[in-house]
Amino acid sequence: MANNSADHPPGNSVAEVDHEGDFGCTMMQLRELMELRSGEAVSKIAECYGDVQGICRRLKTSPIEGLSGNPADLEKRHTSFGKNFIPPKKPKTFLQLVWEALQDVTLIILEVAAIISLALSFYHPPEGDNEDCGEAGAVADEGESQAGWIEGAAILFSVIIVVLVTAFNDWSKEKQFRGLQSRIEQEQKFTVIRKGQVIQIPVAEIVVGDIAQIKYGDLLPADGILIQGNDLKIDESSLTGESDQVRKSLEKDPMLLSGTHVMEGSGRMVVSAVGLNSQTGIIFTLLGAGEDEEKKVKKAKTQDGIALEIQPLKSEEGVESEEKEEKEEKEKKKVNVTKKEKSVLQGKLTRLAVQIGKAGLIMSAVTVVILILYFVINTFGIQRKDWKAECTPIYIQYFVKFFIIGVTVLVVAVPEGLPLAVTISLAYSVKKMMKDNNLVRHLDACETMGNATAICSDKTGTLTMNRMTVVQAYIGDTHYKTVPEPEAIKPETLEILVNSISINSAYTTKILPSEKEGGLPRHVGNKTECALLGLVLDLKRDYQPIRDEVPEEKLYKVYTFNSSRKSMSTVIKNSSGPGFRMYSKGASEIVLRKCSHILDASGQQRVFKAKDRDEMVQKVIEPMACDGLRTICVAMRDFSTEPDWDNEADILNDLTCICVVGIEDPVRPEVPEAISKCQRAGITVRMVTGDNINTARAIATKCGILQPGEDFLCLEGKDFNQQIRNDKGEVEQERLDKVWPKLRVLARSSPTDKHTLVKGIIDSTVGETRQVVAVTGDGTNDGPALKKADVGFAMGIAGTDVAKEASDIILTDDNFTSIVKAVMWGRNVYDSISKFLQFQLTVNVVAVIVAFTGACITQDSPLKAVQMLWVNLIMDTLASLALATEPPTESLLLRKPYGRDKPLISRTMMKNILGHAVYQLVITFTLLFAGEKFFNIDSGRSALLHAQPSEHYTIIFNVFVMMQLFNEINARKIHGERNVFEGIYRNPIFCSVVLGTFALQIIIVQFGGKPFSCTALTIDQWLWCIFIGVGELLWGQLITAIPTHRLKFLKEAGHGIPKEDIAEEVLIEGADEIDHAEMELRRGQILWFRGLNRIQTQMDVVYTFQTGQTAVPGALRRQPSVVSQHNDAKTVSSPTHVGISSSSLSANSAAAAGPPAPASSSTTGN
Repeated sequence: MANNSADHPPGNSVAEVDHEGDFGCTMMQLRELMELRSGEAVSKIAECYGDVQGICRRLKTSPIEGLSGNPADLEKRHTSFGKNFIPPKKPKTFLQLVWEALQDVTLIILEVAAIISLALSFYHPPEGDNEDCGEAGAVADEGESQAGWIEGAAILFSVIIVVLVTAFNDWSKEKQFRGLQSRIEQEQKFTVIRKGQVIQIPVAEIVVGDIAQIKYGDLLPADGILIQGNDLKIDESSLTGESDQVRKSLEKDPMLLSGTHVMEGSGRMVVSAVGLNSQTGIIFTLLGAGEDEEKKVKKAKTQDGIALEIQPLKSEEGVESEEKEEKEEKEKKKVNVTKKEKSVLQGKLTRLAVQIGKAGLIMSAVTVVILILYFVINTFGIQRKDWKAECTPIYIQYFVKFFIIGVTVLVVAVPEGLPLAVTISLAYSVKKMMKDNNLVRHLDACETMGNATAICSDKTGTLTMNRMTVVQAYIGDTHYKTVPEPEAIKPETLEILVNSISINSAYTTKILPSEKEGGLPRHVGNKTECALLGLVLDLKRDYQPIRDEVPEEKLYKVYTFNSSRKSMSTVIKNSSGPGFRMYSKGASEIVLRKCSHILDASGQQRVFKAKDRDEMVQKVIEPMACDGLRTICVAMRDFSTEPDWDNEADILNDLTCICVVGIEDPVRPEVPEAISKCQRAGITVRMVTGDNINTARAIATKCGILQPGEDFLCLEGKDFNQQIRNDKGEVEQERLDKVWPKLRVLARSSPTDKHTLVKGIIDSTVGETRQVVAVTGDGTNDGPALKKADVGFAMGIAGTDVAKEASDIILTDDNFTSIVKAVMWGRNVYDSISKFLQFQLTVNVVAVIVAFTGACITQDSPLKAVQMLWVNLIMDTLASLALATEPPTESLLLRKPYGRDKPLISRTMMKNILGHAVYQLVITFTLLFAGEKFFNIDSGRSALLHAQPSEHYTIIFNVFVMMQLFNEINARKIHGERNVFEGIYRNPIFCSVVLGTFALQIIIVQFGGKPFSCTALTIDQWLWCIFIGVGELLWGQLITAIPTHRLKFLKEAGHGIPKEDIAEEVLIEGADEIDHAEMELRRGQILWFRGLNRIQTQMDVVYTFQTGQTAVPGALRRQPSVVSQHNDAKTVSSPTHVGISSSSLSANSAAAAGPPAPASSSTTGN
């Protein structure tokens, strides 16, 4: 075999013109080869290259040693075959985002009104006729009428500020999102062989010709051809849509494709295509080729006779081209509702925003109508004037003024800051959660986590340290409570035992010396196998020479471990004579059942009957399990002639037991404390494990999941299934509802059991609130449960790519305590949003009522359009910044979770909102109608069209803002706490926002002049304004003193979906889950709701964070509705980060047409 380094002297010139000439095959030849499947591919390889080794020779690589890793050689391969990277789509420029923000209908209305107002202000009617136009004609003195343009200009200026702020927010969110993306990309590494050393390199550095090691749970980062494989099965559904696993072998189908998952087995492949030339890359190129082709691609692309169904992938280009179609189709078809419910919080917020939006729209319409009617009746009815041509511009100016007031009411009523607060809060939390070892992939997961009521946790690695060691053994009829000395065991038995362990384990599993002096040796690979190899070292033997003697190529047949087999076996050919020897290891009760002999104290085989087995279970296995040990049986079998290797039942039978070992995996020291925190916080922790029930029970008791004297269930998988399934074997929700509330430990469980349990708990409607379930998992088989869960946690260290793909949050330290941190952050997000809502709604209620009543009584809103926009800016953007960045405290873990159907606005919050609104309204109206007497100034009511700003209205504006500022401090507490200043110093953002707003307010009032309709105030007047503001804090204490339970009339708002609606939904398995807020939107309010576009644009961004798609403005985009016949969750799976660059699929092109698969079933990744 040509060794790579021999082929490439280090000084190999890279500057050769014909790079293709350096290698025996071109990129296009390899690309064409990779498009073939199974038999065709095998014959093509035989015809053109001889065999796979022939391809390796042409690519100048060694199947055993790999590439040399020489930089010049790697560079040449990059030049000839491309890099393993799919370039992400360009982010939107700042100007595009500005343009999007300008699309907001509310802003457009304001712009139009402002422009009309500007145009009219330059029209000066001829002198002397004004009296004929009635009171409307009365204009303030000349100098003032010249300044009429200021208001229009100021409104335009405010609109520009609002647009820039919105665009900047979107831009920074996009930037943060891309940062998160690249972080995930850098974390993804893959195992390759270079210079004979097995190393892990980032996926982007893989080149054509690399020899990659693949194993169970990997997501393939590039196309390759199998060199050697053991029982390899691949899930190619992400490319073909076929859910059956494909068996790969050198003889039948050696083609391995990027983006597919290894579901079983292991092997080595030579990389044949990377980046844009790999199968996934080709699909991206097709997608990017243009929107006309898009529609053809959407159906299915047949390529060389292979139907590549590009349904499960979703790209941004696709999103845009589909948007128009979707809109049309939506109008025609009946509403096709998305399957995945929005995150709990988003669902509640959408409903709330819809309700507030409706109220605001009605109020603003009524305001305009009343103003116009009053004006018309007064001018033409009471004063009996005629409409004259020369008066028209003046009347129109009035109408425009009324219209602007109406729009201003609407602007204030719609809480655009809400989605902004959500986004800021989530983005801030995600950044901080990184430090707490939580890498959040889907943004809404961190908020959902705050609602979690149940956690189903794995045992190994999450609750325990995943550092396994053999501590007891049963060898040669003796039960050793500690690892025996090698002299105590018969040499023949010892020889067989050491050989069995060394050969019958993945050769990638090794024990390496510690990196730090005096540290523990490093365990690489499967931890259980490391424990067994550790036993070999404890017995003063070495496994490496045995592996060198029997390299992987000499292994005759390997039955790899999988969840149904629960054992692993390796067959080797006898070197001395004919026949074969098979070594097996696996869960002791399973392997012992297949044993017919056992090695006795003299190393001879003795018959092993059923009663011997029962005795052994009682005397050896159960005592080990009750000490919390995991028991593994090591066995063997000799074959004199070659049997039928595919007949597994016969082969894995008639074994001879060599020994049974007890492996300890100590509980992490910090776990019991973390679990008791969860229990205090009202979260039930359940353990789901593949271990036997005694081991599971012992560990659960050590962790504190099981408390002594409590009445809880520990079930094995098969008992669990008997209790929840009917005679036909179908799962019945009623039966499940009897089991899960008391279940704490599920042992010997299969992946299906885990999925069934999670689904059952989520769908259940027993108990006061619906459950929100978090699940941890690390194996490929945990994928379905991780997807089904409300929040899936994958292990960053031990987790397979498939598990990480299906998860929402990756625990970078594999530690249960990080989940508790996630709960704390999640609750903090929820509380931050509630704080903001409490504050925002008080402002809204007061501003709308003041503008409405003021306009109806005095024909002019006490708060002018520009002032409203400023109030809107501080109360929305700045307050969302201040209140959404509160750091979490431990006290968050002392209350029960909110659950799915708890309203966003509790009765306490409603009491605060109404209480403060009363104070603010009383003060504002007192000032409006009696302020001039109190301050001894001129009244500002009944001012003329372009009158000077009055001190009176300036004081009203200033007091209003002061009250909001001090109420912002009140809003920091939402559960009725008295000390609103507690921990205020820990939040510098809050302090700076409050002080900054105060400073800006001084500038606006003192120097704002005509544009802001303000006049400078005296020190006395300022002190009164601040004093009235401080009154908010005192009033807040008074409100807190009123017990909420006395106020029966208070209603809650912002509910989740009512229980009755859910019950119907859940019964129809597989039926579309209906998001009621979404339905409400679609029933005819679509048109006006589009008007509240800013909410959507920002909600889009929140959604973008979840799915990595481009935020597309428009109500209908926020929850992309699935207009596609491929709505079947089972076939949808999307290879996010086709091992190439996670952003390739997520941020830029989460691939072809078809639904962004419901998050319950797909993994559109971020």
